[in-house]
Amino acid sequence: MALGADHGGVTLKDAIAARVRELGHAANDLGTSGSDAVDYPDFAVAVSREVAEGRAQFGIMVDGAGIGSCMAANKVSGVRAAMCYDVTTALNAREHNNANVLTLGGGLIGTRLALAIVEVFLATRFAGGRHAARVAKIDALD
Repeated sequence: MALGADHGGVTLKDAIAARVRELGHAANDLGTSGSDAVDYPDFAVAVSREVAEGRAQFGIMVDGAGIGSCMAANKVSGVRAAMCYDVTTALNAREHNNANVLTLGGGLIGTRLALAIVEVFLATRFAGGRHAARVAKIDALD
């Protein structure tokens, strides 16, 4: 699992990393680790490349709103990033869209909800079936 955050998401990223490890996953923390202002696209792309190049099954990126990181992540070929804000969007992102990168808004959701979203995202399998052709169309855009 590749993890990243900008300065607005460090605290939440650290909590997610701890929970991911508790669930038995390896957590490769790509930073940032401080409060100095950094640019979220740098970290979103680093996380996404880990996934796209096969070094991580999933990626999780936290910035202030989760939106910009999602946009940046989706520019990396092979990545299907989803910004999730509750457990239902996390379930849908995995089950219907086979998302492989999760982005979260650290300034918008609390730690408890974020951890629940992460747990659902990691536990949910892609349903395939009718969704597979749709995901293939998305992948063909790369």
